Amino acid sequence: MTPPDLEETRAAIEALDRRLLALLKERMTLSEAIARGKLDTATPFRDPIREDQVIERVRHLAVELKLDPHEIERLYRLIMEMSIARQQAFVHALETVPLRVAYQGIEGAFSHLAAQRRYGGRPGGALLLGFDTFRGAVAAVTSGAADVALLPVENTTAGGVSDTYDLLGEGNVTINAEVVSLIEHCLLAMPGVVLEDVRIVLSHPQALAQCEEYLAARPWLAARAEFDTAGSARRVRDANDRTLAAIASESAGRVYGLAVLARGIQTQRGNYTRFVEIAREAAPVADGVLCKTSLLLVLSDHPGALGEVLARFSARGVNLTRIESRPLPGTPWQYRFFLDLEGHAASAPVSAAIGDVRPLTVDLRVLGTYPKADAATGG
Repeated sequence: MTPPDLEETRAAIEALDRRLLALLKERMTLSEAIARGKLDTATPFRDPIREDQVIERVRHLAVELKLDPHEIERLYRLIMEMSIARQQAFVHALETVPLRVAYQGIEGAFSHLAAQRRYGGRPGGALLLGFDTFRGAVAAVTSGAADVALLPVENTTAGGVSDTYDLLGEGNVTINAEVVSLIEHCLLAMPGVVLEDVRIVLSHPQALAQCEEYLAARPWLAARAEFDTAGSARRVRDANDRTLAAIASESAGRVYGLAVLARGIQTQRGNYTRFVEIAREAAPVADGVLCKTSLLLVLSDHPGALGEVLARFSARGVNLTRIESRPLPGTPWQYRFFLDLEGHAASAPVSAAIGDVRPLTVDLRVLGTYPKADAATGG
């Protein structure tokens, strides 16, 4: 027979368990409110900085309450995973499903900031998904894990982004929109560091190229390429090394607790990056909207083919706004060309021009027709 005091203790524990579960349910309900807020502001579900802060806070509380901080950390990491799963289930159960947007980088990256500006406030919300590579972002679209991806395609200082062009050349996706974003680069370091302390500057190769003049004027700074601007800022924070700095956005500096050593270090004051939104299916362009069309061409192997192509577009009154060449994979010293032009692919002059140049090519694809962005607004 169980002693009465043991029965009473077990009953008290069961009552506490019920209260704990009720509180956990309340926490999960609040997680749904967090999910709605993240959708409204186009913020990623995972927030590593916030998660680290929560863990640090509960570890301190555990010590105060004479609990094992390691076990409490393990418990709270599980609770946070439950919260993320609850947020995702909440999103998938919404009548209006949010747009799932893939981008390359982490929070504070320029692609992340451009995605926030474009999709923040969208009816139904937006779920931002960061990937380490451009290929990972595109694969999310082609696999159906994301609805669209927002990728940089060119910069007014550093030129074309070869990774994006190569992925467009592989097919399976179409361009549905473009976004133009003003880019201001900052030199970021640990608080208390001065410029003379820094020896190595980390950033994405495009950012390093855009700030080449600033770096060249300071020969003690050695540039080192990393996969992402914001990722470089995070690496500086994690290394806690006074000789390291990163080129990234001021927003990334705030996210990762870094100080701004210099603002606006890009070579050109009007430093813009053009992003393209890609998807598996083409989206219609409303009647009357100024639009652009992007093409991929592989030319026939005969002298003057490119000149003939340009002449035939000109003869039809079609204005080309950009031409970019990239090596043709598996075929040394041959290239494919990416052309941007004004007008809809189905319009009479553009359609006729495409028909005129097709005999001069061995491959011609329309990569997309989409509304023309306004550089002043980024729309």
